[in-house]
Amino acid sequence: MRLLALHGSPRKGGNTELLLQEALRGAQEEGAQVELLLLNELDIRGCQDCGGCTETGQCVIQDDMELIYPLIRSCHRILLTSPIFFLGVSAQLKAVVDRCQAFWCEKYLLKRPIPQPPEGRRGLFITVGGMHWAEGLKCSEATVRAFFRSISVPEHHCLGYLGADALGAIRQHPTALKEAYEAGKKLVKGGKG
Repeated sequence: MRLLALHGSPRKGGNTELLLQEALRGAQEEGAQVELLLLNELDIRGCQDCGGCTETGQCVIQDDMELIYPLIRSCHRILLTSPIFFLGVSAQLKAVVDRCQAFWCEKYLLKRPIPQPPEGRRGLFITVGGMHWAEGLKCSEATVRAFFRSISVPEHHCLGYLGADALGAIRQHPTALKEAYEAGKKLVKGGKG
């Protein structure tokens, strides 16, 4: 089973990365073949709203999204991770989400959704923020829900944590690392939660 992990945090060794590592550990223990992309290290422009994808379902911008499109198309599972910045996902992840307008056009305008493999397509979103205001979770999850729908991932789960701002603070959370590990396992083997 192929799992694509898109890591949207620019901070190395941060709280989001710690949760990502645990989720990937769980997924790999269940046999997932993981392709991890660190979005901060890629060259991805924002969507230009140029309409270039409306007739073909293909983005006309030539950059590192060309690496990501086939991986999204061929994966069975997809894991997104991002810190909460100003009540939303990071700019690194948001650029990828916006550039998936090409998949939206392909699915809704051209009526060619990504086919479902026998294993189905499932997703997981893990986010962490320094603030204690739940609105950041709601806004981030809304963006991710639209993304998963556009790339033909009919089922996904979200894990969100607040109040973890300092580097490594998520280690002080009583259940976060264990929950991320278990969510990674469940992403691969199925089951609720």
